[in-house]
Amino acid sequence: MTGRGTDGTQGVAGRNYFQVYRVSGRKDLHEEIAAAIEICGGRILYSSPHTRAPFYFGVQTEKDERLGLLIYPSRFGKVTTKNRPLDENRGQLRLGGEDKWDEGEVAFDVASVDTTLILGIDPARHLFIGLDPHLWNPMPLGISYYAKDSDLDAMGAAGWHAWEKDNHAGSRRDNPRSDSGLETVVAFKPNRLLDFARLERRATDLGLDSPLRLAAAKSLLNPFAANPSGSFTHVLEREFELSSREILEIIAGRSRLSVAVKGGVAEHHMQRQFEGNSDVSRVARRDRDGEPDFDVGLRDGRTFVVECKNVSPNRYADGTIKVEVQKTRASKNDPASRFYKVTEFDVVGACLFSATRTWEFRFAKSESLRRHAEFPDRLAPMQRVDETWAASIGDLN
Repeated sequence: MTGRGTDGTQGVAGRNYFQVYRVSGRKDLHEEIAAAIEICGGRILYSSPHTRAPFYFGVQTEKDERLGLLIYPSRFGKVTTKNRPLDENRGQLRLGGEDKWDEGEVAFDVASVDTTLILGIDPARHLFIGLDPHLWNPMPLGISYYAKDSDLDAMGAAGWHAWEKDNHAGSRRDNPRSDSGLETVVAFKPNRLLDFARLERRATDLGLDSPLRLAAAKSLLNPFAANPSGSFTHVLEREFELSSREILEIIAGRSRLSVAVKGGVAEHHMQRQFEGNSDVSRVARRDRDGEPDFDVGLRDGRTFVVECKNVSPNRYADGTIKVEVQKTRASKNDPASRFYKVTEFDVVGACLFSATRTWEFRFAKSESLRRHAEFPDRLAPMQRVDETWAASIGDLN
């Protein structure tokens, strides 16, 4: 890499880059990156100061993998802007003052050792947006980029979501940045930062265009990270210091763990069904104890709070599938507390796997379900999953 900083000094980390900017107010962005590296199990061998951009981090992973990360940081978050959609989140590539908002070259390592990242960072919500540095080179400083709430919600439990967005010409450029008019964007949580760095390294090495970059990003949906030998280690294997087989044996040997995992698996399949349903415009997983499982928005404007339940493997005498709709325990001195209030969620989604061995679902509105005999504002603990239940949430009346 060649060149000096915009202030006439040498670059960062003893290296010379095309342009190095003196910046202020980015200490929290620097700290968010450092924290994410540590969450990923990485050890920071070197970091450049937060007063210069791009930032540089030398990282050693748990598998002794070495990564050099040259990061162009920008602040990203929820910003209410006149005449802009309310579900929009915005970042701006802004380095230096307005007098320096010329198009600056993005630095890439000619030896392909260091990896260049352009990141939007939201310290308040602890999330990142990854842009394609090759499409943003030269970097049009002062240009904004956006992501919808639905794109961020789609990260889900995996903490990872990749999508393509339109790449238009604008007042500051005559043509789209990419030949296809599309660019791949990745939203991810801190524990996936090094996965994104590996994705970017691979995309740069192979010269992936936007469609291939999207395919590569989607292949990393599950939170696995490759080690130098080419095998894959899940984050839970690293955290628990156990192999995946040992973790599965622990789950299989403890019935309460197995039931809990089966509930999580059902929720995962339900989310996949929602995401593949053309009637659904938005799905957000709550993932908080004591709350329903999903917030779902339909394209016709309806919204539902959904509780996911596994059906019983034992059917009623007439063959009708049954599902238990009650909590695992009651509060002391309140016998009604184990039973759900009709108003706690809008829809029950019943996973049929235990009865049919297929990952299918049936849906019913809470208001249509049978009430408890003693507590009329509560749902009966057992419900029949009959022909009145819909096969798709969009079919509910």
